[in-house]
Amino acid sequence: MSVVLACDLGGTSFRAALVDAQGVTLAESMILGPASLDQMGWSEIEPTAWWQILIEACSAIAKAQPALFSHVQAVAICGVTRTQVFLGRDGEPLRPAMTWKDTRSEAAATRLRQRLGDAHPESARINAFHPLARLAWLREEEEATFLSLGSVLEPKDYLNFRLTGRQAGDPVSMARLLASAEIVAGADPLAAVGLSSAILPELLEPCQAVRPVQAGLPAPFDTIAGVPVFCSSNDTWAAVTGLGAMRPGYAYNISGTTEVLGVVSEHAAEAEGLMTVDWRGLSQLGGPSQNGADTVSWLLSLLARGDGDRAAIGRDIDALLTGPRHAQPLLFLPYLQGERVPYWNPSLRGAFIGLNRQHGATDLAWAVLEGVAFLNRIVLERAEAALRAPVSEIRFGGGAANNRLWCQIKADICRRPVVVGHAKEPGILGAAIIAWTGLGRFASLAEAQAALVGVAARFEPDPARAARYDTLFSLYRRSEAALAPISTELAGLSRSTDAPTTRRPAP
Repeated sequence: MSVVLACDLGGTSFRAALVDAQGVTLAESMILGPASLDQMGWSEIEPTAWWQILIEACSAIAKAQPALFSHVQAVAICGVTRTQVFLGRDGEPLRPAMTWKDTRSEAAATRLRQRLGDAHPESARINAFHPLARLAWLREEEEATFLSLGSVLEPKDYLNFRLTGRQAGDPVSMARLLASAEIVAGADPLAAVGLSSAILPELLEPCQAVRPVQAGLPAPFDTIAGVPVFCSSNDTWAAVTGLGAMRPGYAYNISGTTEVLGVVSEHAAEAEGLMTVDWRGLSQLGGPSQNGADTVSWLLSLLARGDGDRAAIGRDIDALLTGPRHAQPLLFLPYLQGERVPYWNPSLRGAFIGLNRQHGATDLAWAVLEGVAFLNRIVLERAEAALRAPVSEIRFGGGAANNRLWCQIKADICRRPVVVGHAKEPGILGAAIIAWTGLGRFASLAEAQAALVGVAARFEPDPARAARYDTLFSLYRRSEAALAPISTELAGLSRSTDAPTTRRPAP
C-alpha cells in the first residue's frame, strides 16, 4: 500500500503520520516540544531540536509499522510561521530561532518604519512580529551574528533542508519577507537593514518538489532515501486545505496553541489590522492571534486543574463548563501575550471584567472561551466588510474543534454556521493533500479537497443566544478601548525595571 509521510510542526507539538491516497491516517506519532525559552518578550527555540523531534516522531512510526513506512512515496511538512531560523553561509544555525511569540524587536520596528516612511507599502505592516523587524533587531543587538547571516528560513523549510540539502521556501509562508525584497518608489526595505535578497531561499510552489530525501541520513530516513520532499507551506495554509476551506466564500478558524481566522476570496482586499496574502490563485484576509488553546491551558494552570497533560485539556475544560454558572456573565480580554491580528500590539494585556464574590471557576471558563470567540468575530467582521460579502460558513479545525460547546459558542457569537471537518488533524491531512497532489494523484488542490475532505459536524447559530452575545460583544469592544491604554502603561513598567534588553535570558 502506498502512503505519504505528512508532518505538522505546531507551536507546542510535532505530529507525523502515514496517510493513504483516500486521506486515511494509517499510522501516526505525536511528541511534545521542543519547549521555547520564553522570558520578558523573548521566545527562542534551537532549530536542531526540531530536527531531532522529526527523527523521533518518524522513528516511532517506522518502528511500529516498518513495512508501511518502507512504502512512503513522498514527504510533506507544514509548520509554524512568523518564526525565523537564521543560518550561516555554511547552512548551520547561527543562534536560536525567534518564534512567533517573540516581541523584543518592537523598538527596532518603530525605528525601521521611521526610516522607510510611507514610500513602501510594507512599511505600515512592520511591527514586532515582522521578520524584517527581527532582522533589524539582530543587526542592532547581535552584530557578529548578523554579519555572518547566510539565509533566513521558516521552520518547515529548515527541516526540508536537513532532509534534502536544498534551501527553498514557498511564497505563502514567506510573503512578508518577499514583500520586503521589493523596491517601490526607490524604497528598499531589505537594504534599509543592510541586507539583500540573497538571504532569501529559492522559491517553490507548495506542491513542487524540493529534492529527494538525500542518502546518508539517520534512520528511519535511510529507508526512504530518494523519495521526493514537497515544499508545502505554513500550518495554517495546510490546515485550511485539510478542512476543505481553500475556496472562495469560506472562512476558516484553526484553533491550536493559538487561533488563526481568515476569509478566502477570489479577490484581494485590505482591512485594518488584517493580513492580505496571495494564496496561489486565491486571497486570504485575516491572520494569526496570540491566543487559543494556550489561553485555556493558562486558565487550567491558574485554577490548579488537571495534571498538566496537554492531551487532557479538552477533558478538563469540559469538566469546568458543566458546573453551575452565575446569572451575571463575565468578560475576558484574552491578550495574555500581546496580540497580533488585528491589533499588532505586544503591549496589550488580558483582563477579567465584572467579577463578583459569587463567580467561580465555571464562570471563568465560559468567559475565556467567549473572549477568544469575540476576537474571532472582530476579525471576521473586518474581513467581510472589506470583501463586501458574508461568508457561507466557518470551517473549524484544531484541538478546540473537538469541544462541541466551543463550536456552538463560536457559531452563536459570529452568527455564522461552524463546520468541523472529519480529519482530527487538518494540518496532517492538508500536508498529505499537498504530497498526493504533487505526486500527480490529483490534478489540483481543489480536486484533492473534493475527494479527501469530509464534514463531521455542523453547528448553526441559535438566534436567542446570538442576540444575548451581541450585547456582550458591545461591552467587550468598550472594555478593549478602555483598558488598552492601561495595558500599555503596565507593560511599560515591566520594561523599565529589570527586563532584559540585549542579553539573552538564562535557561
